Amino acid sequence: MTWSACVTPTVRALVLTALISCARAQQPTEPPQPAMPPSVTSPVVGEDGRITFRLFAPAATAVRVSSGDMLGFGPGAGMEKNAEGIWEATVGPVGPGAYRYTFSIDGVTVVDPANAATSETNSGVQSLVVVPGSDVMDARDVPHGAVAEVFYQSKSLGRLRRMHVYTPPGYERSEEQYPVLYLLHGAFDCDDAWTTVGRAGFILDNLIAAGKAKPMVVVMPAGHTGPFQFGPSFGADLGKQIGEFASDFLMDIKPYIESHYRIEADQAHRAIAGLSMGGLQTLNIAIPYLADYGYIGVFSSGIFGRQGAATDTAWEERNKGALDNAEAKQGLRLVWFSTGKDDFLLRTSTATVDMLRKHGFEVTYEESEGGHTWANWRDYLAKFAPLLFGD
Repeated sequence: MTWSACVTPTVRALVLTALISCARAQQPTEPPQPAMPPSVTSPVVGEDGRITFRLFAPAATAVRVSSGDMLGFGPGAGMEKNAEGIWEATVGPVGPGAYRYTFSIDGVTVVDPANAATSETNSGVQSLVVVPGSDVMDARDVPHGAVAEVFYQSKSLGRLRRMHVYTPPGYERSEEQYPVLYLLHGAFDCDDAWTTVGRAGFILDNLIAAGKAKPMVVVMPAGHTGPFQFGPSFGADLGKQIGEFASDFLMDIKPYIESHYRIEADQAHRAIAGLSMGGLQTLNIAIPYLADYGYIGVFSSGIFGRQGAATDTAWEERNKGALDNAEAKQGLRLVWFSTGKDDFLLRTSTATVDMLRKHGFEVTYEESEGGHTWANWRDYLAKFAPLLFGD
C-alpha cells in the first residue's frame, strides 16, 4: 500500500501546501521598485524675464546655479529644496539674450538634466537658456539659413578639426556665389559658441530678411588648437595657440571654404572679425594679408600688451611693413572696433585703434555700455554685418 493511500485527503492537502510555501520561500525575491522621480521642468522663463531653475537631487545638501553670462549674477544663486527633493531658485529679471548656466551639487558642476539646450566651451558643455524679446536674435518667422558642423583634415596640425558654417536662406537652391565672413570666438570657447550662445545664425537670418545685411556665408572655426586654462603658462599657451591657429586658418580653413562653398574669393567679398582672443587672431591674420580682406571687425579686443602695456610694441614692429603698406590698404573698406565701457580690455582696444590710426588706417570705433560679455558681442555682430559687402 502506497503512502498516499494511507493518508487522508486533508493531510495530503496540508503537506502540498507546506511544500509549495517552502519552494516559494527559496526563490529569490525581487527588490522593491524605486518610486518614479517627480516631473521637473527647468528652466522656466517668465514674461517678466525672471528665470526659474529646478533640479531633482533629494540626497544633495547644497545646490547652486551659476552663470558667467548673466550680468550681476556673481558667484551664482543658492537653491532651496522642497519636500519632494526638488531644488529651486528664481533669478532676474534678465534682459533678452542667450545665457549659459550650470548647477553645482555639493561642489560638483553638472548641466541641467531637464534641459536639452547646451552650448560647448573649449573644455566642456553648459546648459543654455534663451530669454526672448530681442528683434536682433530671437528666432522669428522669417526664412532661415542652415548651420552645419564641418569636419576637415588639418594638414598644418596633423589631425581632424571641426568648424561651423552658416549658409544663408536659399543657398541650397541657388547657383550664385556669396561673400564670406570669417567669425572667430574668444578664449575658453569653441567653434560652437557663435551659433549657440552667440545666436549668429538667427542674427543673420533676421538682418537678411529685413534687407539690412547681404546674404553671406559665415565661417566659425575652432580658435583653440588644444586645452586652454588659466595658470602659470597662460601667456605662453595663448601665444602658441594663436600661432598654430593662424597656420591652420591660412593653410587649411580658408582653402577648404574656397574649394567647398560657392563664395566670391576676393578682397571685396571677404571679411574677418572676432571677439576677445578672436579679435587678436583677426588682426594677426588680416594685417599681414591686407590685400585679402575688405572688412575687419574687432570686438572687445586689440593687440594684447606685455609688461603692463596696453599694446604689444613688438607686434607693431614685426608688422610695420604691412601696417605702412599703402597699396594693400586701397581695397580695405572698413576697420571696425567696438568695446564696452566697463570691459577690462577697453584700454587695449583704444590703444590698438590709436596705433592703427598712426599708421594711416581709417578706423571706426564705438563704445557700448557693459563689459566683456556675450550681451555685447551679439549686438556688435548685428551692427557689423550690415556694414559688409556694400556697393
